[in-house]
Amino acid sequence: MTAIQAASYDIVFNESGYDALNVLLLQSNYSKIFVIVDEHTHEHCLAPFLGNLATEIPIEIIEIPYGEINKTIETCTGVWDALANLDADRKGLVINVGGGVVTDLGGFVASTFKRGMDFINVPTSLLSMVDASVGGKTGVDLGTLKNLIGVINNPQMVLIDGGFLATLPPEELRSGLAEMYKHGLVADRTYWDKLKDLSAMTTDDLSQLIYESIIIKNDIVIEDPREQNVRKALNYGHTLGHAIESYCLASEDRTTLLHGEAIAIGMILESFISVALSGLSQDELDEITATFNDMYDAVAFAKADITSIIEYLKYDKKNANGQINFVLLESIGKPVIDKQVSNDLIHAAFDYYQASTID
Repeated sequence: MTAIQAASYDIVFNESGYDALNVLLLQSNYSKIFVIVDEHTHEHCLAPFLGNLATEIPIEIIEIPYGEINKTIETCTGVWDALANLDADRKGLVINVGGGVVTDLGGFVASTFKRGMDFINVPTSLLSMVDASVGGKTGVDLGTLKNLIGVINNPQMVLIDGGFLATLPPEELRSGLAEMYKHGLVADRTYWDKLKDLSAMTTDDLSQLIYESIIIKNDIVIEDPREQNVRKALNYGHTLGHAIESYCLASEDRTTLLHGEAIAIGMILESFISVALSGLSQDELDEITATFNDMYDAVAFAKADITSIIEYLKYDKKNANGQINFVLLESIGKPVIDKQVSNDLIHAAFDYYQASTID
């Protein structure tokens, strides 16, 4: 696959991607390479990744615990301590081999250690390939509040190795698909149509869909790198989706949802709201709802749950001047940004979602 040119770096793929990485390392003057992994990618991805490197630069491995619950400043402190103990300097290179937690946290660590080291992302989950690969967002959660601490800082390169997808369980693949669906809903009706029926999809089909998803996000980010306008559309489904994800993460009584599982619910809810406020047709709402309900398990919410979820909305990053700003749809492929929504309408959206999941 041809490399995709992002704002200041290339997104490269598979064997040609490793060739490009090795050229970069050969032409660089990096003092040492620090590979950040979690427990899962250490076991399943590190050996094949290192086997494709051709460099004499010394390599150190730093492992962090797996999971969103560990995407914290405390984990960053552990990595910063490790870098200091391993004599890292500003001419070192951090390579993040993992899903979104590893690439977000590792990018933030690299961006802040000694006021900034170069880093490269090697996303290993479908979610991180189509989401964290583009846009330069780095950061961590503040407790259970998603991505409140971070900076926008681009990597030197992103390398996508499709072979890593074979290490993922089905639920992780479905989680990544949610972001791909989102790209179709906010930017490209034709792409959405391709994703609606995945029953006959081959590995080559998935590779092409990943490639197209990255192009969609990259085009939006290039137009609006600091998320002042059109890039906000990429938060479709995330206003309520992040609130649901945070609530489930914080609650001892609820099963933690994967990011894509929560965002899929958020997209159904925000599509319902779009019918009321921005002109989305009932037929398109039905289409969106059926697609997500076929792909993702139903989740039940009591009224007390919904009240608590609404409380989380005040922490959303898109908020301004005390207003909670939503991304809605006029139609599939045509988003509307900075829309305000009443709590009554949010409750109605949850009622619709729960009714839609009853057989």
